[in-house]
Amino acid sequence: METTSRTLGRSGIEVSALGVGCWAIGGEWQAPDGQPLGWGKVDDEESVRAIRRALDLGITFFDTADVYGTGHSEEILGRALGKRRDQVVVATKWGNVFDPDTRTLTGADDSPAYARRALTASLRRLGTDHVDLYQLHLSDAEPEQAAQLRDLCEEFVKEGLVRAYAWSTDDPARAAVFAEGEHCAAVQHALNVLQDAPDMLALCEESGLASINRSPLAMGLLTGKRHTSLEAGDIRSRPPSWLQGFGGDGSGADPEWVSRVEALRDILTSDGRTPAQGALAWLWARSPRTVPIPGFRSVAQAEDNAGAIAKGPLTAEQLAEIDRLLGRRAAPTGRTTEGQ
Repeated sequence: METTSRTLGRSGIEVSALGVGCWAIGGEWQAPDGQPLGWGKVDDEESVRAIRRALDLGITFFDTADVYGTGHSEEILGRALGKRRDQVVVATKWGNVFDPDTRTLTGADDSPAYARRALTASLRRLGTDHVDLYQLHLSDAEPEQAAQLRDLCEEFVKEGLVRAYAWSTDDPARAAVFAEGEHCAAVQHALNVLQDAPDMLALCEESGLASINRSPLAMGLLTGKRHTSLEAGDIRSRPPSWLQGFGGDGSGADPEWVSRVEALRDILTSDGRTPAQGALAWLWARSPRTVPIPGFRSVAQAEDNAGAIAKGPLTAEQLAEIDRLLGRRAAPTGRTTEGQ
């Protein structure tokens, strides 16, 4: 069975089953303490070529954020899409405050007034008059405040500035707050073959939301590379507490995580897939609501990711075998839970 398109929740907005994550193409940026928050240096011309190549290969969903490269990712995406903007669905995020001159994250702002200013700035950088999916980027915002922002997003929809909205969070209870809004279409959350999220997928099913999957390749671990040599500007060289799978001393991939990937290699590379294509195939098999958004920094990476579409999802038998290999218990619904 081929997997080619998905609908963003109850919005009716159709996207390619595979999206493109534009975090890495923002280039280098940092936290106030110097902690790298990007993926190292980038070649903007290569980024533009990769975006256009993905579009040529049938990718129509592009996910970015205003803070990626402190505005640079949005600018590059807008430039690359150009006159083809109407052929794609653009998602961006707000909530972080940053200084583009020093490329530094300076804080967060969950006020409605800032949300409107942030949207205006994103539209300018993207070179467009509307955002298809506008996402709150503060994963731990207070639910009461988030409810106000949800209502503001409804105003943005009425004004024609936004078509639908979502929350980027790993907390199903928080995502449920946004789900109460008529034009909430999705939740963006971490999900990959090594890190399942059964409760969030259950919420998506119950609330009619799309599951937009960040870290679908586990920050590169599922590409089959060892990542033993990471440049200083790469977030994985000094991983923050939330980034699992990499040594805190800059040593690269955690050996335990590498061994898990190796255990799955035969299944992920079935039917001529690359490891990355197998990881994406797992996500499509996991739920009909998933839209993975792997990142890229080159045309070759964009092509490899897009090549997964024609090969389609893994089989139910392969999913069950992966659960067994990872020591996870498969629930009767197909959801998985961590084994004891």
